[in-house]
Amino acid sequence: MFGVHFFIGQPTDYILAYSGGKVVREGMGLAFYYLAFNTQIAAVPTTSTDAAFIFNEVTADFQAVTLQGQVTYRIAQPAYTATQLNYTIDPRRGAYVSDDPERLVQRIVNAIQMVTQAEVQRRTLDAALGEAQQIASLALQQMRKGTLQHTLGVEVMDVYFTAVRPTPEVAKALEAEYRETLLRKADEAIYARRAAAVEEERKIKENEQCTAIALEEQRQQLIALQGANTLQEAEFRGKAVELKGGYQARALAQQLAAYQQTDARTILALAMKELGGNAEHIGNLTITSDILAALLQGTGHDA
Repeated sequence: MFGVHFFIGQPTDYILAYSGGKVVREGMGLAFYYLAFNTQIAAVPTTSTDAAFIFNEVTADFQAVTLQGQVTYRIAQPAYTATQLNYTIDPRRGAYVSDDPERLVQRIVNAIQMVTQAEVQRRTLDAALGEAQQIASLALQQMRKGTLQHTLGVEVMDVYFTAVRPTPEVAKALEAEYRETLLRKADEAIYARRAAAVEEERKIKENEQCTAIALEEQRQQLIALQGANTLQEAEFRGKAVELKGGYQARALAQQLAAYQQTDARTILALAMKELGGNAEHIGNLTITSDILAALLQGTGHDA
């Protein structure tokens, strides 16, 4: 028990060997012989450590909220920390002889809670729920600017929240309100789609009506054009018939002019001859003695 012993420290531990109340050796991961009866050894871990926490706070609108998160820290000044907290170990068991290392975590968590509490109390419930990471960032900034590192030699590396929850009753109310908001938005989307469909249908009908009006106008223009063409054609035909009749009348007059000096009996004889020459085209022709006498008397009278 009182002989010479050999100690091997962990590579990540800052080792301090005390003899007679004074530091005789210190450094990272030391290995050395020591006298057990008058030597105390402290091992301060320098690796980063994660510590979980959970806070119950009250917002500016008097609503309870639970914040659950984690802090990452490391002992940046192990020699100084060893003067503030007892990190002495039992070399045989490798365990701390004091609960100070555990209390360091609680001190860090308490400091974070103080900063978080001030931030939460300045916000309403909705803001606290929506700005959880912003609160964590502000807490980290305050921890880095605070006195924790100067008083304990500890550096806070990160702070973040894994969950921020209201009370179950408030959570249900918020869920119901949010659900109603979603349903209202869904209804508004449906109404918007219906309104858009009605508007599109109106545009389609308007286009159809415009098309029908345009077709009707074109049909009326076509009818008017056809009527004008028909009138022009009738006028042209009338003029053609009139012109043709005039030519025919002039031609007939010229033909008859040749017979003006001819005896009526001779003309009658020629007419009878013409009738006889076209007898095959005449169905029935009856000339009675009375008709013949009337014709002869008419010609004689004309002569």
